Amino acid sequence: MAGYKDVFERIEVKYLLDDMQYVALRKRLEGMARVDSYGKTSILNIYFDTPDFTLVENSLDKPIYKEKLRLRSYGVAADDTNAFIEIKKKYKGVVYKRRISMPYSEAIDYLVKGKELENQSQISAEIDYMKKHYGELVPAMAISYDRIAMEGIHDPDLRITFDTNIRWRTDKLSLKEGNVGKDILEPGQHLMELKIAGAMSVELARILDELNIRKTSFSKYGRGYIDYMSGNEPRFVAMSTAV
Repeated sequence: MAGYKDVFERIEVKYLLDDMQYVALRKRLEGMARVDSYGKTSILNIYFDTPDFTLVENSLDKPIYKEKLRLRSYGVAADDTNAFIEIKKKYKGVVYKRRISMPYSEAIDYLVKGKELENQSQISAEIDYMKKHYGELVPAMAISYDRIAMEGIHDPDLRITFDTNIRWRTDKLSLKEGNVGKDILEPGQHLMELKIAGAMSVELARILDELNIRKTSFSKYGRGYIDYMSGNEPRFVAMSTAV
């Protein structure tokens, strides 16, 4: 899948917008950012965690350092769909993301069935270390959503994404299922993520201030986990549910 980077280091700031703010912001962004070549995309993820959810519970404590492991596809996966295994780390507000890609079936063989990768790399070594460090990482939750991604017209480092229909589930942990599950956002809400290499431009900061758009702390996996723990569903989903 050409065009997707495998290594990122950036600042990510999140905002919750209502419909009116979203429409107004999209209008104000004309001339500054445009929808990228992928247009609107469904992004499907399986988050891996320990059986007692060590990673997400640590993340919710807002430590200086935190990390996540997930399997991602763009659109509904088939066995031969290109999928990404990603380590996402955050240290002192800076996000570091490293990932490798392979057919979906091979990713499942590696992450769930414990088969070794044929093509190993520095990033796969980091994934192996993370799996060993936590003792057991298994499919824990599916998070899916629809995304519109924008890129800067004059600033190549500027990226803005808008996510809707954010959903979670703990059954049928497969990327073949599509964007199904329980909704995280309220009707009419949009989650915006501003991804920048350094400081936000003065012009963009002014636009957000004028539209009363304020940054928020928001983790999709964290919100899904809180919702999940507030119910009476089984606490742990067996690995055999991920295919």
